[in-house]
Amino acid sequence: MEIVLLLSNLAATLVMVGIIWFVQIVHYPLFGRVGTAGFPAYSAAHSRLTGLVVGPPMLVEAVTAVLLLFVRPAVVPAAGVWGGVFLLAGVWLSTALLQAPRHRVLGLDFDVSAHRFLVLSNWLRTVLWSARGLLVLWMVARVMA
Repeated sequence: MEIVLLLSNLAATLVMVGIIWFVQIVHYPLFGRVGTAGFPAYSAAHSRLTGLVVGPPMLVEAVTAVLLLFVRPAVVPAAGVWGGVFLLAGVWLSTALLQAPRHRVLGLDFDVSAHRFLVLSNWLRTVLWSARGLLVLWMVARVMA
């Protein structure tokens, strides 16, 4: 059971690592090219559709990360699992406190400073998820060794 949890966590985490890098390098920077007239509708569609894509892997990642605290492979140190949970908590806090409020502002109208803050603050999630991806890969490598 612990191997299935770990592999599910790895899969969900790596999906999110790929998504966050795409968002950071391509998607968020292109917000500035949409144009002000259609931006509120674009922003609303973006939020709705992005939720459909990121919701399932984020949920799987969170549930499996927490379950691994209780059921983990013996060769994976508890500190590694806790580290992964803390990194994930950082991602969720960043989303709630930094990115989501900017999306609310941008949902009303395109705002240059909100857009700039969104792109810059999203580097925090990008770094946290990337570190988490490396950590979970390390855990799987320990199991495979």
